[in-house]
Order: sequence, then structure tokens, then C-alpha cells
Amino acid sequence: MDKYTKKIRELSATLLKDGKVDLVIGFCQGTIPMAANPHIARTPEQADQFIWDNNCRMNLANYLTNRTEKIGIIAKGCDSRNIVTHIIENKIKRDQLYIIGVPCSGMIDKIKVSSLFDEDILQYSQTDETITIKTLSDEKNINKTEVLRSNCMTCTHRNPVIYDELVADLVEEQQIEDQFADVRLIEEMSADEKWNHFDDLLKNCIRCYACRNACPLCYCPTCFVDESGPQWVGKGQDPVDIRTFHYLRAYHCAGRCTDCGACVEACPMDINVRDFTRKLNKDSLEIYGWEAGLTLEQRPPLDTFTPEDPNDFIK
Repeated sequence: MDKYTKKIRELSATLLKDGKVDLVIGFCQGTIPMAANPHIARTPEQADQFIWDNNCRMNLANYLTNRTEKIGIIAKGCDSRNIVTHIIENKIKRDQLYIIGVPCSGMIDKIKVSSLFDEDILQYSQTDETITIKTLSDEKNINKTEVLRSNCMTCTHRNPVIYDELVADLVEEQQIEDQFADVRLIEEMSADEKWNHFDDLLKNCIRCYACRNACPLCYCPTCFVDESGPQWVGKGQDPVDIRTFHYLRAYHCAGRCTDCGACVEACPMDINVRDFTRKLNKDSLEIYGWEAGLTLEQRPPLDTFTPEDPNDFIK
């Protein structure tokens, strides 16, 4: 058992035993290698199932929306930023939460790892710098930095921004020369090239809405795609309806997205849904100096208005 897992179990059991929280939300081991499932512990004994490793990819803030209990939650950097957004947008109160902060070294991309093998992965283990993968006939030690998720490679807020207790010392934040190099490549395309890029991106979308359901920001009581009176978007596979869903969902996340990658993780068709939100994150930073979820003292830029706001777009 590594030190992170041990500390998480100890803190969670103590919180539950002392009655400081009604439940703790974290991760437990999944049924297959490289899988960590969300886990809710309501007793100290259930806290013994908590784990922490580089497969704890899901954003647990998704489980906080409109809850009334006193909640403990395990939060890495992106989780904590979405918790801040939940508090700002009145989906949960700060005094309901006991946040156990986990400094993060990045999460593993299971698709990148699987692509290195011709067989099913039977066993996974990790150290600080490497992961070890075993199949029926092969075993490899892989440097973690080679198989990190794309959003983790560009993350500059690996430490929790809000917490009540940490499970370990804060990690050094990444210094990235150009955080949005991928966005600039698309910006440099011609109009036709951009159209073809996004058209190709969406060609396999099956409208399962997994990206929406996994996103900790998509908590409208009725999503616009589910409205029937009026019906804003058709229910079939018409390309216009598919584009409308993805474009509008992205704009609903403008100034709020923490680039946690939950949408990409959930997509069964391996669509890089982040291509829709990365441009909006870049513009929020360059125009407003804003990154979502870093402070409780300020609301997102599209949630406020000041006379000094840029208005060059007004014709």
C-alpha cells in the first residue's frame, strides 16, 4: 500500500468515526487492471476500500451536485477547481465539505498504454516514476511521462487549490512554454481545414451523451438536447444536430472548464472532445486573464459584466 492510499484511508476513517462527515467520496479498485471506480464510504470499514494511483482519472466533483449531506471528498487539482465552481454556482456549500487534497503527478492514458500491447493487460503496478504492465506473454516497465493523458501533460495546477487537509506535500507545478500549442495549430488552419477537422472529429459520434454526463459542469435540470417544448436539437444522427450538441455544450462550459478530461475519458468512440473547449479556455485566459476554479472570490467572466470589458466584437 502506498503512502497516498494509506493516508486517504486513515483520514477518511477518522472523519467518519468522529461524525464530521456523513460520507466520503473517493476511489476503489476496479474489476480490471488500470481501472479505479468511484466509491462512497459511509462507515470507517468502507473507507478501507479507498485507493489512490495514476488511474484515478474521473472527476469526483460530479458527485457533489445539489447534495445536502456533510461530505468528505478526495480531490486532486482539477477536482478541486471544479469544487470551487460548484461552490460559486451554489450547487454545494463550502461548509458542507471536508476536502482531502491530493497533489497529483498526472493520470495515465489507458489507451496509450493498451496500444503498446497486442494482448489484454492482466496486471498493473506503479512506482513514483514508472508503471509495470504484465500480459500473458509480456512485461514492460514504462516511464509515466510517456503515457500521461493529454490534459495532464498541459496541466499547470496539479495541486489542489482548495482543501482542508493534504495527504502529502505539494508537488512542483509544471512550467509549460506554450500551454495551448494544440489550439494554435487549429487557429492557423484555413476555414475549410477547420471545418474538415471538426467534421472528421465528430464523424463517429453516436450521441450517447457520455461526455455530458461525465462533465462536472453539466448539471442543468433539463439539458437543451432533452427539451421537447421547444425542441432545440433533433434526436437522430443528423450531422447538424450532432454539431449543435457539441458546439453548444462547449459554449456552456466557456470560462468554467478546468480541462479535467472527464469528457474524453467517458467517450466510447475515443473522440477528443477537448478540441471544443481548449480554444475557449485559451481565449478566457488571453482576453480576461481567467482560469476556471482558482478562487472563491471571483465569478467566471461570462457570469459578470464591467464597463471595462473588451467590446471590439460589437459592430
